[in-house]
Amino acid sequence: MAQSEPSPDSRSALEALCRGYWYPLYAYVRRVGRTPHDAQDLTQEFFARLLEKGWLLSASPENGRFRTFLLMALKRFMAKEWHRSTAMKRGGGQCPLPLDTTDAELRYAGEPMTALAPDEIYERRWAMTLLDQALAQLGAEFSAAGKTEEFECLKHWLAADRGEIPYGKLASSLRGSEGAARVAVHRMRKRFRQVFREMIANTVADGEDAEEELRYLVAVLSRA
Repeated sequence: MAQSEPSPDSRSALEALCRGYWYPLYAYVRRVGRTPHDAQDLTQEFFARLLEKGWLLSASPENGRFRTFLLMALKRFMAKEWHRSTAMKRGGGQCPLPLDTTDAELRYAGEPMTALAPDEIYERRWAMTLLDQALAQLGAEFSAAGKTEEFECLKHWLAADRGEIPYGKLASSLRGSEGAARVAVHRMRKRFRQVFREMIANTVADGEDAEEELRYLVAVLSRA
């Protein structure tokens, strides 16, 4: 994780984490009853404090996963730190880490409104964020290899049961044999799992934790 001694590199790593994982926190804040405007302000201010105060330095393996640490930090911030009436005074209207919250409410409107509690929607959005990041990296790898068309054809079958995959149709789209399509699907799914594990490893302390976190997040997604 990006909790080592402060430096330009560690600051950049932290900012990347913030930009990657702000939406699960936004969804949590909305689910506990904050208005869209307050949720945007609160999320922005929380990450501003996270950067300014070096709160991430207290994140360690003993304190749990980065996923858990971040939510606990937000809960403490909401309970003790943040006051809507003084947020603009502290920041002077400027946030050191501007977040793209323009589509946040549109995304939130698409969340399931069943029995998901705030903590549950946070964990689901955390897992989905990691999946989205893994898919984006995989797409970039295929693009760099000149295989964008192959990626677009195959990406929809990453999570499908093998019996559901239309290998004959894929072979036609890829202008190859059905056997070649099966190999392409297998390789892509294998690489996706590797990238997903790498994304998870960036949020935990060591390899063992990464495998445990992977199992947990898969369970979170399967409950939804």
